[in-house]
Amino acid sequence: MEANETARLAALGSYRILDTEPERAFDDLALLASRICGTPIALITLIDRDRQWVKSRVGIEVQETSREVAFCHHAIRQQGLFMVPDATQDARFRDNPFVESGPKIRFYTGAPLVTPEGHALGTLCVLDHRPRTLTSEQKEGLDALRRQVMAQLTLRRHLDELREALAERDRMEEERERLLEELRKLSDLLPLSTACQFNLVIPAEPKCIPAVVEGVMKIVREKRIDPGNEADVEIALCEALANAVKHGCGGDSTKHVQCCVAIEQDGELLVVVRDPGDGFDPATLPSPVAAPGIMKTSGRGVFLINQFMDEVRYEDGGRTLHMRKRPARPDH
Repeated sequence: MEANETARLAALGSYRILDTEPERAFDDLALLASRICGTPIALITLIDRDRQWVKSRVGIEVQETSREVAFCHHAIRQQGLFMVPDATQDARFRDNPFVESGPKIRFYTGAPLVTPEGHALGTLCVLDHRPRTLTSEQKEGLDALRRQVMAQLTLRRHLDELREALAERDRMEEERERLLEELRKLSDLLPLSTACQFNLVIPAEPKCIPAVVEGVMKIVREKRIDPGNEADVEIALCEALANAVKHGCGGDSTKHVQCCVAIEQDGELLVVVRDPGDGFDPATLPSPVAAPGIMKTSGRGVFLINQFMDEVRYEDGGRTLHMRKRPARPDH
């Protein structure tokens, strides 16, 4: 298959219009084409890999045909209107089954439906049982309707994408609320007077991180861990979870990251982050504030964690990170 045809089929697929139910907006445009051009038949067709599929029709009941016998197959291969005044006099169509037998097509004009990238998806076409042509006004009208069909296809695709985006947003919000609810339930079980801890496992997806951080910070504020320096914990936790997702799990959302939090009796905060990755040696990471690490992107998360937490320790070959934040001294 030619590269252009592959790209054209990909463009057609992106509109997700094939094999959909009839829609009034497209049916109205086919009807207007029939009325403007004075033809008994008008179609909105889309050319798939091996077939011509009809989205809207006037004056004919055909749903799809083989691409080989489709007039529109020829129309999408050229620029502008494609007109066949008398199919019986055209060597390309005189033996066509739709010319020799019902519906006995004689006249055809197709206006290609072209995307902004130049891919012809199909046509808005008009047909008649007798030889004829179109007036200049009819040609202009058909071309104007062609633009409206493309506008409708684009609008339809944008609405589909918007619905999907809203559905994904709702799903993410539900996941966030679920994580927060788990954190709330755990924090409600933790009395202020004793050591407290929770253990949460999340998918290795960046979108899950804010909910975990929000839940942990809620506990940090309620337990008054180092008041005034809560941002230190928030930054370190964000970096630890981001590193576990990106590097430890390689961005694979089927993997999981574990986050454990404990607040000991003396008010010291312990955070443990585990991932299933290959591990690493933090000592080999260059410092991002000294040459030659200044120009490198690696090591910045580990650097920030070390800066903002009082104690940092890596275990299990770098797959498990222990971070401690000590409570502020009374004289501070």
